Amino acid sequence: MLNSIFKTTLILFAVATFSCQSNEPLTEVYMPKFFADHMVLQRNQPIRVWGDGTPGKRVLAKFNNQEKETEIDDAGFWMVEFDPMPASGPFELDVNGKKIRDVQVGDVWVAGGQSNMEWVMSAQVEGLQEEIADSDYSLIRFFKIPHDYDAVKKNDVRGGEWRMANADNILNFSAVAWFFAKRNHLEKGVPIGIIESNWGGTPAEGWTASSKLIDFPPYSEKAKDVEERKEYWIQEVIDNKLRELKRNELVAAPQNGEIKGVVNTNFDDSDWQTVNLPRDNPFSDIAWFRKKFTLTETENITLNLGDIQQMAYIYLNGGRLLVKDYGDAVKEFTLPAGMLVKGENLLVVRIVNTWNNSPVLGKSGEFFIKSRGKKISLEGEWKYNNKVEEEIPKVEWYNWLPGMMYNAMIAPIVKYPIKGVIWYQGESNAGEHQYYKQLFGTMIQNWREAWGIGDFPFLFVQLANFMERKDVQPDSDWAFLREAQTQILELPNTGMAVTIDVGNAGDIHPRNKKDVGHRLWQAAKKVAYEEEVVHAGPTVSKAEKKGDKVIITFDFVGDSLKLTSGTEVLGFILKGEDGDFESAKGNIIGPNQVEVYNAAIKNPTEIRYAWADNPEVNLYNSLDLPAVPFRQKIQ
Repeated sequence: MLNSIFKTTLILFAVATFSCQSNEPLTEVYMPKFFADHMVLQRNQPIRVWGDGTPGKRVLAKFNNQEKETEIDDAGFWMVEFDPMPASGPFELDVNGKKIRDVQVGDVWVAGGQSNMEWVMSAQVEGLQEEIADSDYSLIRFFKIPHDYDAVKKNDVRGGEWRMANADNILNFSAVAWFFAKRNHLEKGVPIGIIESNWGGTPAEGWTASSKLIDFPPYSEKAKDVEERKEYWIQEVIDNKLRELKRNELVAAPQNGEIKGVVNTNFDDSDWQTVNLPRDNPFSDIAWFRKKFTLTETENITLNLGDIQQMAYIYLNGGRLLVKDYGDAVKEFTLPAGMLVKGENLLVVRIVNTWNNSPVLGKSGEFFIKSRGKKISLEGEWKYNNKVEEEIPKVEWYNWLPGMMYNAMIAPIVKYPIKGVIWYQGESNAGEHQYYKQLFGTMIQNWREAWGIGDFPFLFVQLANFMERKDVQPDSDWAFLREAQTQILELPNTGMAVTIDVGNAGDIHPRNKKDVGHRLWQAAKKVAYEEEVVHAGPTVSKAEKKGDKVIITFDFVGDSLKLTSGTEVLGFILKGEDGDFESAKGNIIGPNQVEVYNAAIKNPTEIRYAWADNPEVNLYNSLDLPAVPFRQKIQ
């Protein structure tokens, strides 16, 4: 009897205690910046919400008629999980009274890589006006993670906000991710969230946790240094960011030179250095250039500066003519007649190159003023001075070091369930292509392990064609890098978009992003959504010798192989017994076969396709997907 009374007393005490705790006032809590209005949560996976707060305090979270309660741990961290949900919305998320509105549940993708993934719609992307006219999709939302790097894993990103697709917002969306997301939304009919985490010019090791590269010799020394000297690197990253802030202030302050009168026609530049452009390129720091030229008329005058690296302010007769940002192309353009005079005119250019502090102005043959079709060359003597403004602080590319971008731009989001990743990168690793297969594979496995949701789909873009076209280029770094990318397909749930046909010889940033995004989506339909579709271009299955010819059999041809131009298959080279490669002719001989030959090579030992920086290709499948570059020994 006494024992029963004791048990009842304990139960009543526990209920009273819980009731007391539940009535405790809710304190303010903090969540990562991507928990914000218009966010998209991943469908069919547990919905996680987390953040910081005062240890020991209570957190009460409400979402779609679910309530979850937890206590903030001793480290100040808390997390709750709501049940998985199908695609739906809008909902409101309430955490201790903080309300996040218009929350959608759909598919979330991370868009990672370097500049070709970061490239925004407004940067002269093909078909921009058409996309602006068809951009009002409120269920497509983008969150752009600002550039950041750190020596330790961060819990939150530097900034960002969810933006819904419309004519204004898409201008700043990743173009590749936009075309992918739009097709995804239209075909699947669910909300799509894109988390952009990308940074131009960056190598894969910076996106990989340094601890994962300690035993990988090409990167082990730097990875160990980052891991073992944490205190040094924490402070050095801070100092470097302060130097960067100072540099950026100087870059964006042309008035520091303008107030000294250097853009004016009556400024005395006799003590400036005389340089010969473009011969004497490059220069350093904030470089000012002055050049006088004579006109007999002021109408229909055009200017071509040939090349400017990277950012420039351009002045004409004391007035600011235009500003060239780092992503802007240098083109011939008309000078306003009202800024010109008959007789002597003055052109002044201020250039800063934050990439490598090596400003460049001018390009031989493309550096002129044009009047009535007649060119007035700007090549030759210019006045130059890089002491007009303060010297630029030296800023190191520490974000390239193992783990630095991973810590600041990936680690904060790994608790956020996703559908998968789309990735466009590799240009910055082409010089070390021999390590890329292991490096890229390590990065993918690192991310999958960190997210802890299994082998989520990882779709990536193979490098596009770029640089001077050469028919035979067996030593191409870019070709070897593409091969390493193809080999990554050995990992489960991976897919590759081939872009060997959409590049630009003179521009590492091809403006055709639509085909790239759509080819990634074609891969996603198979890898992520398990549709029975042809998701890749013709892929070599085997290469067999038949006399002096080589018969290539392809997989993923759809209905049949086809050519987009001409009557012969372009892009093949053969290696003879002497070890030299020669161009070869190819003919389609069946729905999935091509014969390749060179009359001068009687016993070919190796065949390669699209094996060059910028090969000419015309072989596709029936879905208009280009054949995958390859090399193969011939049996």
